Amino acid sequence: VVDGPLPDFHPALKDALTFPLAWGRSPIRDFRAWRRAARATVEEHLLVERQDGTPYAPEIGVRAQSEEFTRELVTLSLTRHERVRGALLTPHGRGPFPAVLLLHDHGARFDIGKEKLVRPWYDDTRLASARAWADKYFSGRFVGDELARRGYVVLCLDALGWGDRGPLAYEQQQALAANFYNLGSSLAGLMAREDQRAAAFLAALDRVDARRVAAVGFSMGAYRAWQTAALSDHIAAAASVCWMTGLKEMMVPGNNTLRGQSAYYMLHPGLARHLDIPDVASIAAPRPMLFLGGGLDTLFPAEGVRVAYDKLRAVWRSRHAEERIRTKTWPELGHVFTREMQDEVFSWLDDVL
Repeated sequence: VVDGPLPDFHPALKDALTFPLAWGRSPIRDFRAWRRAARATVEEHLLVERQDGTPYAPEIGVRAQSEEFTRELVTLSLTRHERVRGALLTPHGRGPFPAVLLLHDHGARFDIGKEKLVRPWYDDTRLASARAWADKYFSGRFVGDELARRGYVVLCLDALGWGDRGPLAYEQQQALAANFYNLGSSLAGLMAREDQRAAAFLAALDRVDARRVAAVGFSMGAYRAWQTAALSDHIAAAASVCWMTGLKEMMVPGNNTLRGQSAYYMLHPGLARHLDIPDVASIAAPRPMLFLGGGLDTLFPAEGVRVAYDKLRAVWRSRHAEERIRTKTWPELGHVFTREMQDEVFSWLDDVL
């Protein structure tokens, strides 16, 4: 991997990051007050205003039945700028049901988004790509379909650039991000706002028990899951697979983050002057959170994962809620979400929701 160009004074900039708003370092001693202040700081750095007043105006498209659940395509307005299409799965039986906001990964594969996690019943061309993706990362399983079989309502939407909102070419990401910044906005901020709005939409559905909504994701989807939990009180729990690290420990030679491109979906300019990555995730405390990772995952150096997990556990411990956070590294695995990891997530969801 080729590193991005770094200035000679890069180490000094890195050393200057002290994360002064982190819980335990911040002068704010009341946890609820800290959560409000930390969340407000994150939201300010999204550079995208709240969209709460925009009607979702959902439209149901192609519907199909399986033995265990109903599949529907749903199109809605997460912001005032664009309509977004997603997959909505509903178990058979009487609700309200627990629900999962399922958040897809990046993977530099843009022709499929929601289809990475929900089998596309509406498009045979995408089905071939989706099956190949599931085989590569998910032990051949469609995670969304499996959740629906287990009794969860599932909502999975395309992020900007993927599926029906793409396909974006890899080398176009940086230009897209630059154009957002030129417009006084942010690509990562838009994704965060959309996920926040999607959580509120899912929780408000009649078929859903609003007290039992979780966010679940792999890779970039894992980042989106803990970020949504930090930004939305509609999320009661979150499971994040293969995306958690300390910022300083991630910014080492050879790391994918330094290349730009894909990193812009997870980059909020200036936020690191206030909070480290696990500090942002800690805004969700003391709600139940699960973090899984692979010991051979080259995207997240082991030291960064250790630092982040230690910081996270310390926050939950300070709330006398250490039993509500689980962190686990699978030493023999890389950047994957295998059947065994999925089963652990499913069992955990059953316990905490």
